[in-house]
Amino acid sequence: MLNLAVTLLIIALIAGVLGFGGIAGAAAGIAQFVFIIFLVLFFGALVLGRRIVS
Repeated sequence: MLNLAVTLLIIALIAGVLGFGGIAGAAAGIAQFVFIIFLVLFFGALVLGRRIVS
């Protein structure tokens, strides 16, 4: 999931440099959303993983 966020960020940067503002904004928005989901799942796994082991 983190790989997808980084890929979309790179696509947004390239599209922004080439002048495709709409595509760049959409890709950046999706990348931000995917990254937030990744963080929630990552910290959830850390918390639940520690509870199961303890």
